[in-house]
Parts: sequence; C-alpha cells; structure tokens
Amino acid sequence: MADIFVTEYEKYPVVSAYIDNKLSFLSLVRDSELGSIYLCRVDNILQNLQSAFVRFGDGQIGYVPFKSILPVSVTGRKILSAKDLRQGDEIILQIDTEALKLKKAKLTSYISISGKYSVVTLGRKGVGASLKLPDDLRESLISDVKGELPSIMDGLNELLRETGFGIIIRTEASELQRDEALLTILNDIRECAYELERILTEGRSRSVYSCIKKGKSGDIEDHILKAKNFLKSRGIEEYNIINESVVYSIRQDIDKLTHNRVWLKSGGFLIIEQLESFNAIDVNSGKAIDKKRDTLSKINYEAAEEIFRQIRLRNLSGMILIDFINLKDAQDIEKLCDYVRKLARKEPVHTEFVDITGLGIVELTRSKNDKTLKEVLENNTEAVDNG
Repeated sequence: MADIFVTEYEKYPVVSAYIDNKLSFLSLVRDSELGSIYLCRVDNILQNLQSAFVRFGDGQIGYVPFKSILPVSVTGRKILSAKDLRQGDEIILQIDTEALKLKKAKLTSYISISGKYSVVTLGRKGVGASLKLPDDLRESLISDVKGELPSIMDGLNELLRETGFGIIIRTEASELQRDEALLTILNDIRECAYELERILTEGRSRSVYSCIKKGKSGDIEDHILKAKNFLKSRGIEEYNIINESVVYSIRQDIDKLTHNRVWLKSGGFLIIEQLESFNAIDVNSGKAIDKKRDTLSKINYEAAEEIFRQIRLRNLSGMILIDFINLKDAQDIEKLCDYVRKLARKEPVHTEFVDITGLGIVELTRSKNDKTLKEVLENNTEAVDNG
C-alpha cells in the first residue's frame, strides 16, 4: 500500500510518499538557486585559496575554486587556464551549492544539463550510467552511446567540440523498450548538448550578472515524478496521489525529523547529530532488556533500515559516521556491512559504503543534491532531544 501526498508544511508545498503508512520519501518544494546559470563578474582573486569571488544576480556574491573553472566559460577574451583569470573578467557559472548563513554560494563552470534520460556535463569526459540499471542494459547502453558520440559532436559548434562533455545515462532509461532505448537516449543527449551550446553562445551576448538559465527546483511536477520514481525503485507500481491542503500525520512526521533522538520498535534508539563537517549517528540498545548477541544483532539491522530512512528524509550529505552496537564476531560484522551496502545501493541519491574503522565505525558518503531539511526549515534549525 502506497500513497503520494501533495500538501503543505509551514510555508512550503510538500510532496511525500508513504509505504504501509510510514513516511518514506519527502521533498519540500521551494524556489532554489541550485542549478541556475549566470553570467558572473570576477570581483576578487585569492591565490592562496586557489579561488575567485564572483558577483551575480541582484548583488549576490559567491566563489568558484580554480579547479572548477573551464577556459571556455570566460567571455570577452581567451584564457588557457584558471591561473590566467583576472579581476573584472566575465564568466558563465552554475550554482553548485547554495549560500547558507555566513557561507557564500559555490559555483562551477562544469555546467550540467539534465534531460529525462541523461545528464550532460561540460568539460567532463566519458560515458557512464546509473548503477541502478541492470548490468547488461547498462553495459550495452554505455557501449552504444560511446559509438554514437562522434556523430553527436559533429553537429555542435566549435566552442562545445573543443571542450567536450561527459554523459551519464539516468535510471529512467530502464523505462524504455530495448528496441527504442538507444535512439530515445541519443535524442535526449542531443537536446542537452544543444542547450549547453545555447548557454555558451548566449552568455557571450548577455549583460553581466544576468541569469541565463533558472533551476527547476520550484516545479511541483518534478517533485511528484521523483516520488513516483522512488516508489518504483522499491518495486511499487500502484499508488494513490492525494492532494490535501492539510494532512496532520505529515506535519507530525516532519516535526519528528527535527529531533535528534529516534526510537526503534525494539526499544533501541538512534542519536543523530548534524555537525559542520560530518554527520554522526549513534545506535543504542536503550530499553531493550535482552543484551544477548542475537538481540543486539537484530537491533543493528533494524537501526540500519531506519538510518537510511532518516538520511533520505533529512537529506543528509557528505560524510556520515555510524556507530552500531558493538558486535564481537567478525562474521556478524561482515554480514551487517553487506546489509548496509545493499541498503546504500537502493538509495535514489548516490550513497556509498566507504569502510568500517578499527573501532567499528561505519563510514558512508552521500552526494549533496540540495540543502538538508534542517537548513531549509529556518525556524526549526535547532535539533531537539525528544527522549
């Protein structure tokens, strides 16, 4: 049983998905600068930080690391590398990370354009595909797209041909019939490449600070599509879509996500701390009276499932350190790690099992796709212990 709700929380439209009456997917629809592309002006260059501060939009200031600067993105004159950048230069950049409190927005000239079946990124190399695609389909699509890449490049202007671009085939390609998949994906790649071409060309005639392309984050239909894709990744094809202005259970469930203590059915609990440079999650046996090996193992497995749900709903990213209840047996530890790897592979946002330390701390990394829930809910930024 699954439902997708379109409702509101505070000032935000919200798209959520429930599986068996449990909140499993959450997306707050808001205006965001993430992914927007501007013609920026270089305000200052800091050689010691290997970065440049740039001005864009209505007086916003951000920074771009030298390693994220492609010569083709600089307009008005030619440069060979980021070291040639000067104060006053105009450069086409995409917002990679939004500004937060005292932190400036981070920008890049490795501009990414997303289609339905592919993502094309300026300056990258090669062809890849989502790891969630079946292995045989993934390998055949990568090989076929590589073979067609020269013909795609031939139809583009010199600016784009010289710099090149990388291609990622998205999970949505699995929806296509095998006999039509390649042609559909190639057309999608061409549309993305033409959009890159337009941005590089139009950016050279735009007035400085202007927005060349706005991000799509405020489109509620995109968020509903993400919810549908999430349910599909869980093997759920049938669901209800319900539009309600107020759904009290959603409000309660989102409120719980601002707490740092999460109780488990077994009587154990999690403590989740969002710190400046990493996220820490501690698993505790709590009210579980039986401390035998089997009981502690069951708590760890239950905790692992809940941890990934919490990571997804809170939109945690970067380094995530998990301190499970100590297991003595090496075989038990390896089985738990295998289970964590399995859960990581199912996540819609790329999540990777890195290692388990000598002290038994499991290390994950998760790609940053937006602000965390805590950052978005400006009035609820303080985690509350509801124990």
